[in-house]
Amino acid sequence: MGKKITITKKTDTELEDLGVRNWPTWSCEASDFPWEYSDQETCFLLDGDFVVFPKGLKCRWKVMKPVRKHYNFG
Repeated sequence: MGKKITITKKTDTELEDLGVRNWPTWSCEASDFPWEYSDQETCFLLDGDFVVFPKGLKCRWKVMKPVRKHYNFG
């Protein structure tokens, strides 16, 4: 079975409790590239999705519009 990506919504209180807004930020313009997660990545996309990418996941990112996120590894 493949690695599972989880996507949830968090309340402002939950985001604050996790310290998400203190995590580093990453942004990307429209692009297409391969990626492999050497560690679990937890991120908060500024469009509102809270996403966990599992360690070992191999994927291809196809970014259709600019994206910005807070992220944390481990």
